[in-house]
Amino acid sequence: MSHGRRPTAEFAPVLQLDPTTVRRARTLARRAGRPIVELARTHTTVSVERAVLRLAGLTGADPDGVPWVNHLVDGVRTDLGIGYGVALPVWHELIGPGGYAGLTDLAARTAAGSVRFTVPTGAAATRARRASRTAVGGGIRRIDANRVARQRLITRLGDPPRRPWIYLIVATGDIYEDIPQAQAAARAGADVIAVIRSTGQSLLDYVPEGATREGFAGTYATQENFRLMRTALDETSTELGRYVRLTNYASGLCMPEIAALAGLERLDMMLNDSMYGILFRDINPVRTFVDQRFSRQIHARAGIIINTGEDNYLTTADAVEAAHTVTVSQLLNEYFALEAGLAPWQLGLGHAFEINPDLSDSFRLELAHALLARELFPDAPLKWMPPTKHMTGDIFRGYLLDGFFNLAGALTGQGILLVGMMTEAAVTPWLSDRDLALRNVRYVMNAAGRLREDFHPAPDGFIATRGRTVLDEAVGLLERIVDDGLLAAIAEGTFGVMKRPPDAGKGLDGVSRIQDGYYNPATELLEVSARAATVRTPAAPPVRRPS
Repeated sequence: MSHGRRPTAEFAPVLQLDPTTVRRARTLARRAGRPIVELARTHTTVSVERAVLRLAGLTGADPDGVPWVNHLVDGVRTDLGIGYGVALPVWHELIGPGGYAGLTDLAARTAAGSVRFTVPTGAAATRARRASRTAVGGGIRRIDANRVARQRLITRLGDPPRRPWIYLIVATGDIYEDIPQAQAAARAGADVIAVIRSTGQSLLDYVPEGATREGFAGTYATQENFRLMRTALDETSTELGRYVRLTNYASGLCMPEIAALAGLERLDMMLNDSMYGILFRDINPVRTFVDQRFSRQIHARAGIIINTGEDNYLTTADAVEAAHTVTVSQLLNEYFALEAGLAPWQLGLGHAFEINPDLSDSFRLELAHALLARELFPDAPLKWMPPTKHMTGDIFRGYLLDGFFNLAGALTGQGILLVGMMTEAAVTPWLSDRDLALRNVRYVMNAAGRLREDFHPAPDGFIATRGRTVLDEAVGLLERIVDDGLLAAIAEGTFGVMKRPPDAGKGLDGVSRIQDGYYNPATELLEVSARAATVRTPAAPPVRRPS
């Protein structure tokens, strides 16, 4: 497994990690992850099958707002289950003598109960396979075109002049309010705009249709909302002379579908963690791992950077005692991502500034943990998350903590820095709060953005020793996971102290073992041509560049 080029002098290692220990950690992560990959290869889900239909161009919903993709997959599921996939039975019916006007007409008649699906064989199966592959191939070509368009815009407009990229959340619930706020944030210095999802959308087993104006503590992730925001940020990118990236969430019960929509509408980053939905939304582990592999194959093809969710573990577990669980999850996320076709530059592995600030040497501990992540994943644009757990409503203390967080990001070479708000966990931030938070970042980066050149912790000092200790603890945990299995470790509450057994959780009934004769044209296209797509299109600006 290649990890790209050697670190440059700007990011020279300072923790003196033992190379043998690092290699063992990655070997153990592969061994722990392989059974999960095999599980994903031998199962499918309703959301994976709906994503196939979305890639084939099926959009829209019935008058009650139920998407046509749901109707069509449910129809196949009722007649056959989904173990054969939807491609063969759907296109067998579509190109048969029924006289359908297209997928939407077929979905409408399915919803009315007038269609019965069968699995074709012989020459009929060959025709259905060819037709489905052609239709899905159209969606893949659109994703490829968007990747090329992104790179052309970056070449023409330029990237932000420095790292880390400044990542700011904007979400009012109303996409038409989000747009001017996002554009204002970009003008104030944000490099990445994240439209956080409406509360609870991850538990909806469908993707809402159209533009939405009534989300709760966030805005619904829909294809039209993606299109509207991307169009607006393209306009602002041209105005500012730098490409502004757009982020949303590919997680929850519709992870594969949202990943497909992100590729179709040229989003640039997606929250996409292998265990977040399991731990914090009680989504069935098997459903999550199957969905996440397919979603990451889409992200790989689309040139999308994923952001993982290890920071969330530290909101429920102690950030010092559980530090090694973050490292283990990062190593597992790396393996799952690279196996699915993502390149190291697409791995926005997560970690966070969540140590109790009242703890002695808390800032030194934060630096040790951040440096460990930086040195383990030198080519990954790590996503550094601000303090939330210990934000008390004291906005002055919160502003100081965010300043220390920004300083830690500068000192340890983080790639994506999520802007902390002094009103975090107290109220939904005002525009003025965002402005002050961006001023905080600008001051720290202007005053200390190059301080890393002079920051060299003592080889046997507190910071370096702590970093090596956490890595050793991570190796010990990985050894136990290899012996017991990752699903068992999750069931025991290893990550974030959440216990999630593999035979429970939301969405389990939407999982099916693949049957002989299963066919998925999207998976076939993505797996066959993943390397060709990477070679065909420039990857991305390098994570590191000289100051």
